[in-house]
Amino acid sequence: MTWDITGSGAIANIGRTPGRIFDALCAGQETRSPLKAFDSGKYRTRHAYEIDDRAAADRDEPLRATKWLIHAVRQALADAGLSDDLSRTPVLVGTTLREQRSTELWWTEGTPVRPTDLHFGGALRDAFGAVSTYTFANACSASLYALGLATDMIESGTADTVVVAGTDSLTESAFGMLDRVQNESPQVLRPFDVSHKGMLMGEGAVAVVLRRAGTHDGRPLARLTAVSMNCDARHATAPDADGIRAAVLDAHRRAGVSGADIDLVMLHGSGTPRNDETEAAVLAEVFAGTGRGPLMTAIKSMTGHTLGGSGLLSLVVAVQAMRRNTVPPVLGLAEPIEEAAGLGLVRGGATEADITTAQINAFGLGGINAVALVEAAA
Repeated sequence: MTWDITGSGAIANIGRTPGRIFDALCAGQETRSPLKAFDSGKYRTRHAYEIDDRAAADRDEPLRATKWLIHAVRQALADAGLSDDLSRTPVLVGTTLREQRSTELWWTEGTPVRPTDLHFGGALRDAFGAVSTYTFANACSASLYALGLATDMIESGTADTVVVAGTDSLTESAFGMLDRVQNESPQVLRPFDVSHKGMLMGEGAVAVVLRRAGTHDGRPLARLTAVSMNCDARHATAPDADGIRAAVLDAHRRAGVSGADIDLVMLHGSGTPRNDETEAAVLAEVFAGTGRGPLMTAIKSMTGHTLGGSGLLSLVVAVQAMRRNTVPPVLGLAEPIEEAAGLGLVRGGATEADITTAQINAFGLGGINAVALVEAAA
């Protein structure tokens, strides 16, 4: 069973469309910058992967995650050849922090914010006339969870078309928490490299239009063949190999493929030592005996960790890779960690490749795991 991806939209620190994001990734652009959203003097970490779109360089603004969400959804609808009328189309939004930064600004500066601003429904109604909107706060796997739920809605007959999105902006509370709990203070995100020290936050939004096959005339960008989800709940922060392995293998089973059929893996690649080691070890096991195995990349090395939308952003990049026959590199990967030494990590520059099937990983705190598979449109 497959579902058609007919449109996509995205904004991140490195670009404001999927195409421009992909170009920047392939060029290996380093775009982290000194923190601007709030005073970095209180923290060990002084950098982030921010979108530089504030009116004043020294003053943060509310509702930026909402603004990017509207931007990404509008792009995706236009890409799919649809109007901005979503009165009959469900919209599912995955996020980690919702509009938490807006509540921080309300608390610290008195900036107005309404409770309805926190779940994006009001903004989607105002912009698109959307009636059926749902916000899922499932940590770093949120947008792929939303994608899985969208396939359920289509298969149950609830809708023929669903818009799936993800969005997050930097918040001081989350930034401060990471600064406190990470053993070392990362100033750059370097997944799977021996120099990795931890996660750095990024910002952005992403959206795709998912449609039932046979209900539209356009040629899809790609086809979604499976979404696997689980929550192993083994540990509050540490990833669990068994839970990740189960999610990967279940996605393969649902799509009717084996490890040998996968051409590209979009890694979760958070840059935290425990996550990188666990993800790499599981993939080395899953793809053992498949010859050279799939190519693998981790876009957080250039976008930072875009939190709830990160999984869907990786999926959009995978679709671009299929259409352009190119895989962007893992920026800064000079010496892979031991667990990743045998994997097909792309480093040094973009690599030309014929990509037919791609796997997208997203693993969140508490063992919230999601894996999606997409294939090139025939």
